[in-house]
Amino acid sequence: MIAQALVPDGMQERGPDGVQGCDAVLFDLDGTLVDPAGGISGGIAHALKQMGLPIPGESVLAAMVGPKLSDALLDLTDAAAAQVPELIRIYRRWYALEGIAMGQVYPGVREVLGDLQERGVALGVATQKPQALAGTVLRAHGLAGYFSAVFGSANDEAQRPSDPGYRSGKKEIIASAAQALAGSRRPIMVGDRAQDVRGALANGLDCIGVTWGFALGGELETAGAAIVVGDAPALLAELNRRLTGISR
Repeated sequence: MIAQALVPDGMQERGPDGVQGCDAVLFDLDGTLVDPAGGISGGIAHALKQMGLPIPGESVLAAMVGPKLSDALLDLTDAAAAQVPELIRIYRRWYALEGIAMGQVYPGVREVLGDLQERGVALGVATQKPQALAGTVLRAHGLAGYFSAVFGSANDEAQRPSDPGYRSGKKEIIASAAQALAGSRRPIMVGDRAQDVRGALANGLDCIGVTWGFALGGELETAGAAIVVGDAPALLAELNRRLTGISR
């Protein structure tokens, strides 16, 4: 269950240089760990076509990677609310059969995870992908073993804000994942979209933005990312700068 509480204040500790130390790392999934490589946008286009709805351009489809799918369908396509459950059903079937296999782990990410794990850094995933599906994707790409906590949105993607039990977004997901990392008091978030940054900040955490995902130019900086990095070695270097109490 997704917790509603914010991350404890103890996680906000900063050094004299203003840098927030950490002893755990939370990662977004799509666009941060795994490149969906058309597995998401292609599935959305397939579902819209099957329902006789217009298919938006590639830039709009790319913008739908990251946010909650039901919200993205309503906000960025011509789909009506009554059509969303069937669109998601069609999309999910296609994604399970074809989309997951299209994805690829971003260059250098596996090495970053291996390095952190070997040094005893607690690792978790906080994604707006449905929680059960997030586990499936991680296993499909051989990443599940790196993480001690995986949290996502409700498995019923058709839920709307007015529905009972609706999980409102990244803020609550990040809080739950952070609290689940046993013994960790100072996690940091790594993500590729503004909602990753905003969700981290709402919990008193810094977020390292990565440019290899789906953010538009300036999106991460405008949202308040602590720093934005362009490749896996730069990400590891920034994490090393912030890790506290972890042997190198």
